[in-house]
Order: sequence, then structure tokens, then C-alpha cells
Amino acid sequence: MLPIYDGTIWRPPSEARSLILQATIGCSNNTCTFCGSYKTKKFRIKSAEELKADVYTAQPYYKNVRRIFLADGDALVIKTDQLRTILDFLYDQFPHLKRVGVYASPQNLLQKSVDELIQLKEHGLGIIYLGVETGLDSLLQKVRKGVSRQQMITAGSKVVQSGIPLSVTIIIGLGGPELSKSHAKETASLLNSVNPDYTGALTLMLVEGTELHQQAKMREFQLLAPGKTLQEMYWLVESLNCHTVFRSNHASNYLPLGGNLPEDKEQLLQRIKKAQKEGLYKSEYLRGL
Repeated sequence: MLPIYDGTIWRPPSEARSLILQATIGCSNNTCTFCGSYKTKKFRIKSAEELKADVYTAQPYYKNVRRIFLADGDALVIKTDQLRTILDFLYDQFPHLKRVGVYASPQNLLQKSVDELIQLKEHGLGIIYLGVETGLDSLLQKVRKGVSRQQMITAGSKVVQSGIPLSVTIIIGLGGPELSKSHAKETASLLNSVNPDYTGALTLMLVEGTELHQQAKMREFQLLAPGKTLQEMYWLVESLNCHTVFRSNHASNYLPLGGNLPEDKEQLLQRIKKAQKEGLYKSEYLRGL
């Protein structure tokens, strides 16, 4: 690992071969009850001088890099004019660069206009990753995501309108057994409204030290059994009518799935049914890798 990182680095699976640069440290929201990724980091935006120094350190090792991911939790919090400058600098320094990606919080997107996002696209912002988690309004409040269902729809729709590819993640099991069906159905409804380019499903894994982990210890929250997570996945896929590339190949999932919706919906549903019938679940050991 390059000597330019502050703490643990988190990135989307699709950025595995990318150069990771921390434009920010931590997450500007950092209140979600299920997330422990940035709890030990005090949020700040790196100065231009710091980021340039990181680039100069990385350059000898990444001369031919084609993708860069700007970490940490929500680099889109940076002001638009500063982001334009950062993007221009990166494309100038890395002649083979084809795409720059960022995580965004819904709050970041609500604060930016569609025109600002279009400007960022013109300067080379190639993909935005948004943690939707759920489309159930009460659950968004319960896990302290910081926005309502309608605000989440507005945030995601801005990206789609701008023409920047949007990749969203949702969390299977986030509502526990009681909210399982409504969580799946309302999440699908939200995604149908937003129409993201990519949809990734993760399955909830409790992170020690988080509020949700503590709630589970106190028996105030219950994880879904493996079979129940597949039932929730079935309800989700069954209710999706948007055009999106759907994946559940994250390590946390009991069943890896992949396909283009709506074309592959029936195939995905049949795979889930088969796994349910035959008990084809990934082991807990493999989920932890």
C-alpha cells in the first residue's frame, strides 16, 4: 500500500484495479447505525497541496492508470469548482486516465444542481456511487441515513439527469424480519423511480462497535436467517421494473447473482428459487473474507 493513506480505505468492488486517492478523510454524515467504516476518522477535506503530493507519490507506480477513485466516504461534498480543478489536474497528470469515480451521500447530491453535475461530467467525472440502502421511509429514519425516501429519489434522479452513470447499493436484511417484505418492496419502488445504471445488493453484516451491532446484542434487532435473506432478495428482484445492471456478487451475499433487468428477471428469480429449495447458501466463513 502506498504511504499516502489515512486509516483504512474503502472502495466499491468495481474499483479494485483503480488508483485510490483520498480527496477527503472520513464521511461528512457518519451517522448511519450500520456503518463502522469511518467511525474513527474525523471528517475533513484534504487541501489541494496534500492531494497533489499524493498524486506525485503515486505517479511512478501508476503511470498507465486508467481509473481513479476519489475516497473517502463522500468526496462529492467538495465544492464543484474545486472538484473541477481536481479532475482537470488528474487528467493532466495521468495521460491514460479514462474515468474518475466518487462515493456520494444523498446530502451531497441534494446540495448540487443538475447543472453542476453536468459540469463535473464534462470535466471527467465518470461514475457516482450512492448508498441508497433502503426505500422504506421509516427504515431510512431508523438507521439515521439523514434523508427521507423522497429526498433519496431526488438525489439519485439528479445523477441520472446529468448523464453521469449511477451505481447504487442496497442492503438486504437491513430491516430485520419484521420489515423484510416492506423493505424489499419499497426499495424496488424507489429504484424504479430513479432508474440507476447499476444496482448492487449487499447482505447486512453486523460491524462491531456500531449502534446496530449494539442493538442486536440487546436483542432489539435480529439478523435474517440465510433463507430469509433469499426470500427478501426474491421480493426485491420480483418488484424491480427499471433498466439496470443488477449484481449481488459482494462477499456478504449468500447467493451471487448477476444480470440485466428487466430482461433477466425470470432467470434471476429461478436461481433464487433453486437456491432456496436446495439450501445453496455461501458459508459464513466465506462471507467474512
